[in-house]
Amino acid sequence: MDFRRLEVFCRVVELKSFSRAADAVFLSQPTVSEHIRSLEEWVGEKLLDRLGREVLPTPAGAILFDYARRIIALRDEAQQSIEKFRGNLAGNLVLGASTIPGAYLLPGFIETFHLRYPSARITLRIAGSGRVVQDIIEGTCELGLVGAPAKETTLELREIAGDELLLAIWPEHRWAGRSGVRLEELCSEPFILREQGSGTRLALEKALQSSGFDPARLCVVATMGSNEAVRQCVRGRLGISFISSLAMAEDLHRGALATVAVEGLGIRRPFYLVHRRNRQLTPLALAFLELLGSSSSPLPAGDKKNAAEDPQRL
Repeated sequence: MDFRRLEVFCRVVELKSFSRAADAVFLSQPTVSEHIRSLEEWVGEKLLDRLGREVLPTPAGAILFDYARRIIALRDEAQQSIEKFRGNLAGNLVLGASTIPGAYLLPGFIETFHLRYPSARITLRIAGSGRVVQDIIEGTCELGLVGAPAKETTLELREIAGDELLLAIWPEHRWAGRSGVRLEELCSEPFILREQGSGTRLALEKALQSSGFDPARLCVVATMGSNEAVRQCVRGRLGISFISSLAMAEDLHRGALATVAVEGLGIRRPFYLVHRRNRQLTPLALAFLELLGSSSSPLPAGDKKNAAEDPQRL
């Protein structure tokens, strides 16, 4: 069994495309096709089907995909253990993260980790919290940082960081310099919101409702599909919005945006570190955990007393 062929096969299944898989593994598309053909000859079964623009595994391919991921993970774990025995941490660590921690929190830790362990490689996959949790369950990610406490009992999680939604305005806005505004005053301003179903919007609406304010009263002039789009619209003076403190930290430091408190309203969201409860973490994962400095006690998955039911997507 050729590990490289298994890796190529897994990338095709994960990305549902020969061309995207070829880019991901730095091979030409004909070479990827040849790897798959050789693997099918070895197995004696067709492994992939082309359905329109997507490539999907056959029943035999789905079985092999499950084993291939575990084989590759076990190989990586063995390599890391040998390197640790030699006094050197090396190998590949796959992390998953939802949007805000993936874009604004983890990069600094990854930079520090690389300086400490230059032979290590980190792959960071950014997706919704639900997708990250599923990747950990399936074994394609070893550690995840998400904005929602997973309910699966096979997972272990702990709160390690947090974020806050702040009311963002441009520096020359009439509210700039005020110590605070009343909830009722929000009705007088054009508002930019995230799309329906996003964690940012759900967290905002929940907080407003808990404070006795109907979110429908906001004068919404635009709905955006990303935090970055919202941030740029506020900078362009299209309207004001609630934005992650991590996402707007640089703008606040440079004076490109300002913020004002809303009396009686605080919107805090925790981030949770997630990994498989019954999986022995690799040396690289343990080293990354040490870097994160997570000293809080593990929370049982689904513990609603210790973990608020935040949205599945940041």
